[in-house]
Amino acid sequence: MHITQLNRECLLHLFSFLDKNSRKSLAKTCHKLLEVFQDPLLWSLLNFHSPAELQKDNFLLGPALNYLSICWYSERVKVCNIEDWMKNNFQKDLCNRHENTVNDFLLEVCNRCPNLLSLTLSGCGHVTDDCILLLLKNCPNLKTLKLENCVRITDRTLEAATLFGGSLQTLHVDFCRNITQTGLDRVREKHPLIILRAERSANMIPDNKPEKKLLLEKTSRKLVQL
Repeated sequence: MHITQLNRECLLHLFSFLDKNSRKSLAKTCHKLLEVFQDPLLWSLLNFHSPAELQKDNFLLGPALNYLSICWYSERVKVCNIEDWMKNNFQKDLCNRHENTVNDFLLEVCNRCPNLLSLTLSGCGHVTDDCILLLLKNCPNLKTLKLENCVRITDRTLEAATLFGGSLQTLHVDFCRNITQTGLDRVREKHPLIILRAERSANMIPDNKPEKKLLLEKTSRKLVQL
């Protein structure tokens, strides 16, 4: 039996075992398989492991997307987690490209994927509070939000979760160094049923420019003297 003789349900099941590149390659072989590739039901789950993957045309964003994961750990991408005031010009240029890629992609998710149930972002140094706020507003069914080593995330995201995360059941903000204990306590107070985890976040040193750190040190010394 030729593969194109299979019915639509069987073809969707077959495609589900393939990665994004393999699905795209198979879709190029005939019109019928291209239609299967373009079926929104095939794209209920998406995983990405580098910024470059977000710009490829080997996947489909649509209302059927329920589970999205964007995680990367390469040495080049770790540059994005360096404090902005410490970056050289090359690093800033690289980060600007990554920032535009990530923000544009997440904006598309907000516009096209209203039924998103789970979002995991790890190592995404350019994800901002505004991005998460927009996602929470546009994806009202979001139940799981996991953020790891997202250095620009602050207590504003925690506040947005309490205001717009009506469906949230799990919230992780691990290694997000600009999260504070006050913000975490506020979430626990307003939404005690949420499974909240913040490994190392509130215990890490937040981003401060050298002059601000020096001012804080001087203020501390004066308090001690008093």
